Amino acid sequence: MPELTWQKSTYSGDASNCVEIATTLTTIHIRDSKTPTIPHLTLAPSTWAEFLLYAAREGSPSASR
Repeated sequence: MPELTWQKSTYSGDASNCVEIATTLTTIHIRDSKTPTIPHLTLAPSTWAEFLLYAAREGSPSASR
């Protein structure tokens, strides 16, 4: 596997408590920035896309709770 390039959200600012992602053509890797050496979650790009759609929908002001 090639070396992964990890990125954190720009919403995190200088905080060290965030989720980081690294992408390849076939996988999305997700880890906790506080524990970067433990195993991380790996998803298919389609699964990540569905999660982002869900998170955007649930986080919107018009979402019903």
